[in-house]
Amino acid sequence: MIGFIKGKVHAIGPDQILLDHDGIGFRINFSRGERLKVDQEVTIYTYQNVREDEISLYGFLSLSEYDLFTKLITVKGLGPKIASSILAKASVDDILSAIATNDVDFIRKMPGIGAKTASQIILDLKGKLVDNSKVQESDELNEAREALKALGYKNNEFSNILKEVAKKEKSTDAMIKETLKLLAKK
Repeated sequence: MIGFIKGKVHAIGPDQILLDHDGIGFRINFSRGERLKVDQEVTIYTYQNVREDEISLYGFLSLSEYDLFTKLITVKGLGPKIASSILAKASVDDILSAIATNDVDFIRKMPGIGAKTASQIILDLKGKLVDNSKVQESDELNEAREALKALGYKNNEFSNILKEVAKKEKSTDAMIKETLKLLAKK
């Protein structure tokens, strides 16, 4: 298996890149092409997918993306294309947070994911991706998230702010108050 490829980005397509490594062009399924530039030197961590009719590479800029991808494709009904599209739409932290807090609605918004598959992702991956201390921290975070939703805010309006606040504040009330202050400044 090819673990990673270092090279220069030769071309960027909507869902693939062509990476030049010592004169050999590797076509890699890569769903976040906006993060790259032509002629940029990069290291792409790869997953080699082998099927009866195709051998393909899926690429990621970080090991955390690669690790989450390999976990996602273990879920029944999730193949590499859908797992890659999930990582294209949300950050690793957002996906891990959604799994830790049982946020089925967030996962359902990913392309190709229905309610049943979203629940299956949480069921299959919660114990594998999140240790118990993170789950404890996430309970307060989840309560704050639900309170902000109840106040009429949409998840995409406050999610990043709340995560930053959660790094400093530990109680649910403190998280909510600080997030509301920062939202008011926007």
